[in-house]
Amino acid sequence: MIKTYLPLFVFALLVVACKQPEARRPVNVKSGSFMRESIERNKGLLHYEEALIDSIIKNDSLHTYLASSNGYWYYFNTQDSTQSYLPKEGDVVKINYDIRTLQNDTIYSNTEVGIVDFKVDKEDYFPGLRTAVKLIRKGEKATFLFPSSLAYGYHGDDYKIGTNQPIISTITLLDIVEKSSDSLSNN
Repeated sequence: MIKTYLPLFVFALLVVACKQPEARRPVNVKSGSFMRESIERNKGLLHYEEALIDSIIKNDSLHTYLASSNGYWYYFNTQDSTQSYLPKEGDVVKINYDIRTLQNDTIYSNTEVGIVDFKVDKEDYFPGLRTAVKLIRKGEKATFLFPSSLAYGYHGDDYKIGTNQPIISTITLLDIVEKSSDSLSNN
């Protein structure tokens, strides 16, 4: 009797074994809502910070503000019309700067920061500073108003600058060593 059912059993086994495997469904399905919510939160924060900065600009009748293409505003404290060279990527600049809140409270004084030498676009300073130095010439001093996304962002600096804190920074460009002259002096 077993021999008569054996071919039927083998046939059933082959049918079951040849069945296409079914894809497993993920346990959790991500809808992307976290990213959308995060984007909307960041847009709202930027809009709020830009409104604060706009208010500062409107209430300051002493200075003429310029809007940078990078998303911040600035004015010159000191301009030098005799200088024409603007720093470029790879140049080494010597600067001094401070960092203040939008209420003009000092976070880091220029004395605390000291004189800083850095290679333009090659070192890890906050994003606004890296691009701001390319807008001023040797001997010039300018004040910049940065939204938090161009300052220290969501994380802050782990010391005095908090989460999502927009800042004001006055930067003095003391010297520029051009990339080409730097490479010539190394030969």
